[in-house]
Amino acid sequence: MLHRRLKVTAAVAGVALLVAACGGGQGGSAKGSADAADEGTPQAGGSVIYGIENESNGGWCLPESQLAISGIQVARAIYDTLMVPAQSGEMMPFLATSVTPNDTFDRWTIKLRKGVKFHDGTDLTAEVVKNNLDAYRGKYEGRSATLFSFVFDNVDTVKATDPLTVTVTTKTPWPSFPNFLFFEGRIGIMGQSQLDDATNCDKALVGTGPFRKREWKLNNRFVAEKNADYWQTDADGTRLPYLDEITFVSMLNDGDSVESLQMGRYDLMHTSTGEDLERVEALADAGTINVLSTSDFADVTYVMFNESKPPFDNMDARLAVSQAIDRDEFVKLRTAGRQPVASGPFAPGSIGYLKNSGFPAYNLDEAKQHVAAYERETGKQLGFTMLHGGDPGSLTSMELVQSQLAEVGIDMKLTPADQAALIDQVIAGGFDAVFWRNHPGGDPDGQFVWWRSDSPVNFGRYQDPTIDRLLAAGRAEPDAAKRKTIYEDLNRRFAQQAHNVWLMWSAWAVSSQPKVHGILGPDIDGEPPFEGLAVGHPVSGLWVEQ
Repeated sequence: MLHRRLKVTAAVAGVALLVAACGGGQGGSAKGSADAADEGTPQAGGSVIYGIENESNGGWCLPESQLAISGIQVARAIYDTLMVPAQSGEMMPFLATSVTPNDTFDRWTIKLRKGVKFHDGTDLTAEVVKNNLDAYRGKYEGRSATLFSFVFDNVDTVKATDPLTVTVTTKTPWPSFPNFLFFEGRIGIMGQSQLDDATNCDKALVGTGPFRKREWKLNNRFVAEKNADYWQTDADGTRLPYLDEITFVSMLNDGDSVESLQMGRYDLMHTSTGEDLERVEALADAGTINVLSTSDFADVTYVMFNESKPPFDNMDARLAVSQAIDRDEFVKLRTAGRQPVASGPFAPGSIGYLKNSGFPAYNLDEAKQHVAAYERETGKQLGFTMLHGGDPGSLTSMELVQSQLAEVGIDMKLTPADQAALIDQVIAGGFDAVFWRNHPGGDPDGQFVWWRSDSPVNFGRYQDPTIDRLLAAGRAEPDAAKRKTIYEDLNRRFAQQAHNVWLMWSAWAVSSQPKVHGILGPDIDGEPPFEGLAVGHPVSGLWVEQ
């Protein structure tokens, strides 16, 4: 459910309102409504400082980038994708005007918008889009796409068949292919000059997006200025974006980001920590700030086991940890109950969601039995090292898990790492278990790359033929009801094998000064915008009261 806590300022209505608006996926009661009309008439001009979780040290050479949520949010200011999700989660054409399959879903025709220009003044053409797609699938000279070459492994050919038409053929039927033209906001279309830049592709950013890069000072700020030639308009025909400038600032080293927002050092911030949510909601209830939050279409926070080595190549070890962690207590203590305990990888609003997936329940006696079984079989005490983020919140969370596991005799040591180093260790397989967050909602075929046994980004490194079979079946199946059953079975399989310990679905929030509006962005060809926040949000519709 999408929750809004809004203070409507004098320029809009002159009164403070507390509003909860129903959003994608799950129903619920609402205390009113808060659509774009409630926020008043957008005003052009002005600037905002946007606090985001982290820095993106590797930059934005998109086919090669390893972007977390903060990097994706910046990318959505600079680049456009061919498709974007609408309110329902269904994909809508964006840079494309249509993406159409043949009868067997193995040939796709992509029609592009006419008159769109990149920031360097060059035209969006089928040839540039073809080159981008080739770069993402590892078939473009000079670009190396480690992750995305597997994401697009099912693509057979990409051809520019006329100046504004790209034709893609796939190796097998692929009904959900349009979702991969967004893929969590990662598949932005770069200008040809950036694509071919051998030395500065990560810094010399050229997109078609609503803002263009002005400067990037690592670990300081990323400043984006208005793209005056942006192609998108609002419902009244006004050219977007409204803002003149956005400055993105990493909150990693901010000792108190909520206080920074309250004191006006940020105009808005994107966060998912339970402590922050509790505090910003209290401030919103007092009428100090606005908060937009949801756990629909959310990513999931979890403990991911490395099953390629001891101890978690052993089923008893996985079950012991799974049943020794009191997930209800974890959520209560770490989020004040604001983030729901996850039953599996698919959050409410997503295909495959199950209220009860059969995940092993918290049970100390059974956990102790699995510890004993592991120690009998291996002759070793059950212990491991937990890799986690270096921020205080992650440390506190893992200290809580550490104390819970100690109750059944499991020795868990803690290893903190900054985000870049943590990702590198996970990619290299240099961990026993890791405190992790991934799998934002949307079409579950988007998880194919993360979960198939032979995928280089199956970071848990499990070998599970049942999961492989279900992933392949879900990818090829066009019937919605059958796909739902397939992904529900996949959800249950994860629970049966205890491949991960699902802790909670992340409740993402954008908190802002009362003068900031238009967070979800404008309608897309008459369709209301997507309400999930786990993959960022558009910034073209942001505006501030002058």
